[in-house]
Amino acid sequence: MSGHGFASSPASGGGDAPPVERATSVRGRIGALVLAYLALTKPRVIELLLVATIPVMLLADRGHVDPALMAWTLLGGWLGAASANTLNMVVDADIDQKMKRTQRRPLARHAVSTRNALIFGLILGAASFGVLFATTNLLSALLVMATIAFYVFVYTMILKRRTWQNVVWGGAAGCMPTLVGWAAVTGTLSWEPLVLFAVIFFWTPPHTWALAMRYKEDYRAAGVPMLPVIATEVQVTRQMLYYTWATVLSTLVLCLATSWIYAVVSLIAGGWFIYVVHKLYRGTQRGEEVVPLKVFLQSNEYLAIVFCGLAVDSVIGLPTLSSLF
Repeated sequence: MSGHGFASSPASGGGDAPPVERATSVRGRIGALVLAYLALTKPRVIELLLVATIPVMLLADRGHVDPALMAWTLLGGWLGAASANTLNMVVDADIDQKMKRTQRRPLARHAVSTRNALIFGLILGAASFGVLFATTNLLSALLVMATIAFYVFVYTMILKRRTWQNVVWGGAAGCMPTLVGWAAVTGTLSWEPLVLFAVIFFWTPPHTWALAMRYKEDYRAAGVPMLPVIATEVQVTRQMLYYTWATVLSTLVLCLATSWIYAVVSLIAGGWFIYVVHKLYRGTQRGEEVVPLKVFLQSNEYLAIVFCGLAVDSVIGLPTLSSLF
């Protein structure tokens, strides 16, 4: 039988692969390497950047949209988040190898060297600063640099492996897009982005602990003291309920700077989110088999609904509730 597959097989003594197959192999390796570097940035995690930044920018310039400024801010913010996520993987490469959920990450499976990943992360950070400084202002660029430093040095290197409150305080890094978006538009900070910072700050623990409940054996194997590893399910879900209430109450504070549209959306979405987490808590109290991953996904939906409501409210630009009194 004669066919290219048999003729080029090393076992058949056919010699080197034909040029077409070599080219295909090279393209395949390049494609795999590109995907590995993309995976270093944790693209799905960056979705939070979009959810948080765009509505805040619309609120900061209520009733107006500047597509160019928004695009540059998102690009700079994405580069900053990609840098932080890459450097996080550099530091966490050892525990990523021990967790089933993270064993396929690029550094854990040696698809990218630690040195190259470190250089890649630093280049992304420098690019983020350059883009934001050139297209927005110094404040927004410095806020992104502070976010990267906090996420890598405070959360990843100190908090994550030492305390169950790692995601409570470490979650502050994920709140920073609210400040960056506002600063990009106004060049300053105000109480409104600080309220939205608090919303994401309080939202992060129940969101993350729901996922950690599903993968607590992974965290235990890696020696990471996530709350579900060191506490009972009842204790974890009780803490989740406390933070959920704090999240919803924080969203209502922002009603002073919005119209009835956001107020209605935040009230309805907040009631639903509290119900979802309370149902999980009651299930653990009764000793039922619960599905925390479902709450993790629903928490994403909740945050998206609230921030989309804020975006719509800001674009329409109706009189704010505070102006009616």
